[in-house]
Amino acid sequence: MRTKTFVFAGLALALLLSACGSTTIQQAAPENIRTLNVNGLGQVYLTPDIAYIYIGVHSEGGNAADAVEENKTQTNAVIAALKEAGVEEKDIRTTNFSIWPSQQYGPDGTVSGTVYMVDNTVYVVVRNLDGLGDLLDSAIAAGANSINSIQFDLAEKTEAVKEARAKAVEDARRQAKELADAAELSLGDVQNISFFDNSPYPYYEGKGGGGGAAYGGEAVPIQPGQLTISVTVNIVYQIK
Repeated sequence: MRTKTFVFAGLALALLLSACGSTTIQQAAPENIRTLNVNGLGQVYLTPDIAYIYIGVHSEGGNAADAVEENKTQTNAVIAALKEAGVEEKDIRTTNFSIWPSQQYGPDGTVSGTVYMVDNTVYVVVRNLDGLGDLLDSAIAAGANSINSIQFDLAEKTEAVKEARAKAVEDARRQAKELADAAELSLGDVQNISFFDNSPYPYYEGKGGGGGAAYGGEAVPIQPGQLTISVTVNIVYQIK
């Protein structure tokens, strides 16, 4: 019986000590930071100095061998014309070669025969835009009958992007200052900043005539226009 008495006494003492222990301290609620979110836009306009073009030869024949042979002759002539116009070999890259049969149908809907189609397309980098029109003339005269997706670009636009970013930040800062002044507030530290580069390019979409037809008179008119290097910046300011 004495042992049980000691156990009960120990339990009672433990409960008493736990009741007298330190209480939990409630942490202070975090400070509510008021913010102002603004978007800034920066744009730089530049004249392109390089172009990318897809130039191709489409051929058709009664059998696959004849169609391929005709296409090969015209494609080699086109590539030779491009090189003669000043395009380096490293700037000419084959992007597509395909051959497929196409069934022909008569007026009554029955199959009248099969024609074999052959396409050979090269991706060309043109670094002399002053001669772009003459280059296209030469390619068409040599046998190119598919020219499309002319894309103008800048060989080096790192500095232009940096300038556009700086303009975007300045635009965001100006807007934030104007809004804070109008609301009789003051700007605090920057809480967050993010940006997005968006640089659309103008395109010329067209099809060359071809099959070896020669052109006379002026060169094909091509207008590169201007490129817009555009950057959007989002900045979050603390306001007081």
